[in-house]
Amino acid sequence: MAVVDGFQHWAYTNPHDAADPAACDAAWDRLWGRFMAGIDWSGLDDARVTGWHRKQHIYRYPFYYVEYGLAQLGAVQVWRNSLRDQAAAIAAYRQALALGRTRTLPELFAAAGARFAFDSETMRAAVDLIEEQITGLS
Repeated sequence: MAVVDGFQHWAYTNPHDAADPAACDAAWDRLWGRFMAGIDWSGLDDARVTGWHRKQHIYRYPFYYVEYGLAQLGAVQVWRNSLRDQAAAIAAYRQALALGRTRTLPELFAAAGARFAFDSETMRAAVDLIEEQITGLS
């Protein structure tokens, strides 16, 4: 999500450069290196730099990928709640769903027992939970 969002920001603020496929490849590659550090793409350089080709959202549905990030962060928080009290988490989630289209997104998150925030505290808690659960699998 971060790569796509960063690319869209670059493309829409640099429309002249974004009209050049080579410039798009370079921008995508820079962003991929920034947000996807540590992944070995040896021998797959062409596939890595042209990743933007495979994301129709970039030009057809601007900023749609951001919705994926929002949904994932909310889902992790609801999952966290379910690990503490499954019945309460499900009840809160169902209540939030029932409010759909009648409340703002932050209000829906709150009804589900989640925070609509992208601050370091919220992100850190989500990442810590995921890492703890992965560690617990081994």
